[in-house]
Amino acid sequence: MPVLVLRLGHRKERDKRVTTHVCLTARALGADGVILSGERDDKIIATVKKVAENWGGKFSVKYEGNWKRAILGAKKKRFAVAHLTMYGERLQDVVKGLRKKRNLLVVVGAEKVPSDVYSLADFNVAVGSQPHSEVAALAVFLNDISGGKWQARKFPGARLRIVPQARGKKVLRRGK
Repeated sequence: MPVLVLRLGHRKERDKRVTTHVCLTARALGADGVILSGERDDKIIATVKKVAENWGGKFSVKYEGNWKRAILGAKKKRFAVAHLTMYGERLQDVVKGLRKKRNLLVVVGAEKVPSDVYSLADFNVAVGSQPHSEVAALAVFLNDISGGKWQARKFPGARLRIVPQARGKKVLRRGK
């Protein structure tokens, strides 16, 4: 199932680290790409593209200043829209239905989420009902949606690859 993540309302000075972590988490845990909205931040776009280039796999990152256009465009392409929020239905209650969707746009907020997002979403999904990080919510969500399959994911074309081991760090480097 193609999965895209929409980062809603990025604020360049305040959110740069968290937005970068949203992108890296999305990529590592199986999403196919990220759409950034809010203030344009070419530095984040370049950073995420460089990570994908070095660590392999296909991952898109693009900017769409108008979040509503991004959601409506995804719906037009038959993406189901899942908005991650503390106020939604419990993830465990909707995960089976979400897994049946062919395409999925996952919306994660930054600033206060406009009420229109709640009505445009096909699913308002709560990953817990306590305040927490959108990065944590995205990670739990992507893990549950994939049934943990992201762990076996391959990243073709990687220049860098970590070799798992109990102690030390071993990174294999492929020539440019």
